[in-house]
Amino acid sequence: MFKLEAIDVNVYYGDKHAIKNVSMAIPRNSVVALIGPSGCGKSTFLRLFNRMNDLIEGIRIEGKVLLDGIDIYSKDIDPVEVRKRVGMVFQKPTPFPKSIFENVAYGLRINNVKNERYIKEQVEKALHQAALWEEVHKDLKKSALALSGGQQQRLCIARALAVEPSVLLMDEPTSALDPISTAKIEQLIGQLKNNYTIVIVTHNMHQAGRVSDKTGFFNMGVLVEYENTKKIFTHPSHRETENYITGRFG
Repeated sequence: MFKLEAIDVNVYYGDKHAIKNVSMAIPRNSVVALIGPSGCGKSTFLRLFNRMNDLIEGIRIEGKVLLDGIDIYSKDIDPVEVRKRVGMVFQKPTPFPKSIFENVAYGLRINNVKNERYIKEQVEKALHQAALWEEVHKDLKKSALALSGGQQQRLCIARALAVEPSVLLMDEPTSALDPISTAKIEQLIGQLKNNYTIVIVTHNMHQAGRVSDKTGFFNMGVLVEYENTKKIFTHPSHRETENYITGRFG
């Protein structure tokens, strides 16, 4: 069984048809990259998997989106529960004006976890998973805003991991970072897929090639091609995909 699956999904913003009849199956413990020109629908598609699009006024979603075989858009499914199981990391690091420790503990506290020992264990575990523990463990009371951009993004990854999701969504997580920080995040993605299923939106073709097992190419709301990453980048089945990858458009 696939970890995530979209079946005949259409998304409308008012009259705009943003996602057009897209189906995609994402294997567990894999990294899937979504590529395509700006405004092609890849971030909208990504946000389907944790129901973030629900927060947009006038949006209409048709089709099925499955997490572990269960349709997360069924009437009896609580979106908050979905977001606990599907973590999200955004383009720009978004640390809260709190200590490093409280940033990572945030999700546990808003979920009414009271056991301080458990919170402490989860914070340490998440910081280890995000490859940040060695850099910050002596300064956990320091403001998260004092960290570098790359550290802040890894902190945001730790914050997402602390509530133990099974899926991690990343919307251009390195676009605001320098090359060294980008390399650290990419290395981290390779390690995290042992325990998580990861879907990443990226404009960086090289990054998609480096980190993902499968790649989906979107254009004008259509999933043009979805294949093993090596095949997409060496022998794409569609001329449209080839033109985008080689820089002829987009």
